[in-house]
Amino acid sequence: MRDYVNWLRHASPYINAHRDCTFVVMLPGEGIEHPNFGNIVHDLVLLHSLGVRMVLVHGSRPQIEARLAARGLTPRFHQNLRITDVPTLECVIDAVGSLRLAIEARLSMDMAASPMQGARLRVVGGNFVTARPIGVVDGIDYLHTGEVRRIDRKGIGRQLDERAIVLLSPLGYSPTGEIFNLACEDVATRVAIDLGADKLLLFGAEPGLLDGQGTLIRELRPPQVAAHLERLGADYQGELLDAAAQACRAGVPRSHMVSYAEDGALLTELFTRDGGGTLVTQEQFEKLREATIEDVGGLLELIRPLEEQGILVRRSREVLEREIGQFSIVERDGLIIACAALYPIADSDAGELACLAVNPDYRHGGRGDELLERIEARARALGLKTLFVLTTRTAHWFRERGFQPSGVERLPAVRASLYNYQRQSKVFEKTL
Repeated sequence: MRDYVNWLRHASPYINAHRDCTFVVMLPGEGIEHPNFGNIVHDLVLLHSLGVRMVLVHGSRPQIEARLAARGLTPRFHQNLRITDVPTLECVIDAVGSLRLAIEARLSMDMAASPMQGARLRVVGGNFVTARPIGVVDGIDYLHTGEVRRIDRKGIGRQLDERAIVLLSPLGYSPTGEIFNLACEDVATRVAIDLGADKLLLFGAEPGLLDGQGTLIRELRPPQVAAHLERLGADYQGELLDAAAQACRAGVPRSHMVSYAEDGALLTELFTRDGGGTLVTQEQFEKLREATIEDVGGLLELIRPLEEQGILVRRSREVLEREIGQFSIVERDGLIIACAALYPIADSDAGELACLAVNPDYRHGGRGDELLERIEARARALGLKTLFVLTTRTAHWFRERGFQPSGVERLPAVRASLYNYQRQSKVFEKTL
C-alpha cells in the first residue's frame, strides 16, 4: 500500500501536466495480437479518463499477411513497402475492417469490477485521412499503396473537443473515391504533426531503442538519430525511430518508443521521472543550468535531508533566495536532482565550492562531476585562481578530483573568520 501511495503522489505532477494534452498513439498489428493488448486498452482508457485528448492509429501487417496466406497470395514488397494490387487490397480492407471492429468493441466494454467500468467511451472514425498513390518508383508500380496527402485537422479536433477517442486505420481515401493502403507509422506521424500534438507514442516489440549491446537508450535528440538509423537498417526499430525523429523535427515536443509486450510500459513512460522507453525530444530531458528564484523550493527539497544528517550546513528559504545566483543545478524533467554553489571570497582571488548535493536516486551518474566542471568554469570566468571546499563526509571524492588537503590557515581571512570549529570540516583546495 505504501508503494502505491508513493507512486500516486509522484505521478500527480504528470497527471496535471498531461490533462487536456493531445496524444497520438500508434499501435501496430503485432501489438493488437499480443496477449498484453487488453492491458494496453485499459491504460489508454485511463489516459482518457485523466483528460488526455487521444488519437489512436492502429496497424494491420500480420493480419494482412494471414489473409494473403489463406487465399494463397504471395506478398510483394519493394524498399520495405507492400505493393498493393487489387487482390491484396481486398485482404487489406478485410483485415483493417475486422481490426477496427475488434478495437471498438474493446473500447466499448463496461464490465463491473474491471478497469473499463464506467468509462462510457465514444470512439469516432471516418474519412479524416486523404491519400494519394505512391506511384512508380524504380520502375515498380505500387498500385494501391499510398501516402498521406492531407489530414482533416479541424474534423479530428472537433471530435477531440467532444471528448471522443479518434480511431484511425491505415487506410486513406482520394478525392476520386479510391482506397489506398498506408503505413500506420506514416499516418500517426502526419496526424501528430498536423494536429500539433503534445506527444507521439509509438509501440514496438522492444522496450524502446536498443544499442548494439541490447541496452536501452533512454533519451535522444533528432541530430543523434542518423547514426542509429544507419546501424538499424531495415529493422522495425529504425522505422519507429525515424517516425519519432520526423515528428520532433516538425514541432512535436516529445516522441516516445515503448513496448507493447510489457505490461504497464505506457504508464511507466508517462508517469515516472525516468520512464521505461526511449524519449526523442528537441529539448534536453536533463539540463545543467544556473538556478533562478523559481528553483528555491526544489533546492530546499533536495538539500533538506542532507542538512538533517549534518552533511550540509542549514540554509533557510530566505538565505537561499538571497544566494540563489550562486547555484548551478541539474534539472531532470522539472525535478532538481543535483546542485552546487560557488561563493567568491571577498578581497581574494579564491572561491568556495559549497552545497554540492545529488538526489540519492541519481547518484553514480556523473552529475557531481558535471557540476564540479561547471563551478570550476564559472570560477575561472570570474578570474579566481583557487577553489576551496569544506567537507565532513566526502573528502575522498574531492581528493580523487584533484583537491589537495589544506587548512583553515590557508583560507582567506574573510572566510577563515567564519570557520565553524564545532563542525570540524576538513579544508581542501584546488588550483584552477
